[in-house]
Amino acid sequence: MTKPLTLAAYETAAQLTDQHRLRNPGLSFPLLGLFGETGSLLSEVKKKQRDPVAYLGYEPSVLEELGDVLWYLVAIATRAGLPLTDLGINLDRGLSDWQHQAKTELTFAVLEGREPTLGTGPSQAFEQTSLRLAAEVGLLLTDFRAGRLDRNQSTLKGRLIAVFRALRDAAHDAGISLEQAAKANLVKINDRWPSDRDHPSLFDANFPKHEQLPRHLVVTLEERVFDGKTVAQISCDGVRIGDPLTDNRADDDDYRFHDVFHLAYAAHLGWSPTLRRLLKAKRKSDPAIDEVQDGARAVLIEEGIATWIFNYAQRLALFDGIDALDYGLLKSVRQFVQGYEAERCPLWLWEEAILNGYEVFRAVCAHRGGQVRIDLDQRKIWFVSQ
Repeated sequence: MTKPLTLAAYETAAQLTDQHRLRNPGLSFPLLGLFGETGSLLSEVKKKQRDPVAYLGYEPSVLEELGDVLWYLVAIATRAGLPLTDLGINLDRGLSDWQHQAKTELTFAVLEGREPTLGTGPSQAFEQTSLRLAAEVGLLLTDFRAGRLDRNQSTLKGRLIAVFRALRDAAHDAGISLEQAAKANLVKINDRWPSDRDHPSLFDANFPKHEQLPRHLVVTLEERVFDGKTVAQISCDGVRIGDPLTDNRADDDDYRFHDVFHLAYAAHLGWSPTLRRLLKAKRKSDPAIDEVQDGARAVLIEEGIATWIFNYAQRLALFDGIDALDYGLLKSVRQFVQGYEAERCPLWLWEEAILNGYEVFRAVCAHRGGQVRIDLDQRKIWFVSQ
């Protein structure tokens, strides 16, 4: 049986992923986040109302948005020196009856006190409690903007209690327990911002060596003119692999060097159906793996990911100077590989693969070619020289 989640345990885990707390300890950032996530929750209700048949992502989306609202509520309370457990135990009390000695083992299940009834869409009750939640968040922001929260913990306590109470009621009316939302949020933040970054085992670790991606590889990328077109050609140990590549578009954007991205996926994720095909390292000893994980469709998916991210990256100077990627981008990549082994790669690892790959890609473009090395044991890729 799953152990009930305590408010204190959730708060501790959430604090570890507050990336801005030390360099920006004020309330502005988490208040903006709380406002934004509450708006996203209302947006999910609107989508379901607008197209109740076609919109199938309602339940998981609402679960995620409720968890995000809870996370920002914790961030605000933490910065204000108000433990979540203190808010929880006083959730149905007035400020005049405030209990200062909170029970550290207070669980979400005890806090909710009733089982939610899961529905297929936003009920009228959920619509109303969601609007109430938005109104309470709005009042919190209004008081902050007016300076009424400065050195006034009583007012802040009252506002946070009202938001927390509305959030609990909204979750219940959505047919989702707040504990479910909290647990799903912990999975999300550990996927994206874990305290310990332990690399998963390589997908081909138990396959014969000739069916494994090379653990160490040196690749040379050359730019030259072929049949009147500027192309990129890659080779290993002087042996050309793959076909000469152009940008495949009217404007010159250096996409002909995009094999760097496949090398980065291999180095960090241990996954690249494209590189397996080029190096003839398909896992043929297992026909099912060979057909599904190393087959043509997997190759197309990888190529699609590389192209889609490239189009995104072009708007951001190929991620130059960027050390963190948008969560929505990473989440979309996960959806691309749904049903394939790469789906098991955590989002933080995808982020490393993408950013490190673009660092090398920019170097290759600057030098119009060069040597690139990958090390699957160390999970890294780097540019060597021209």
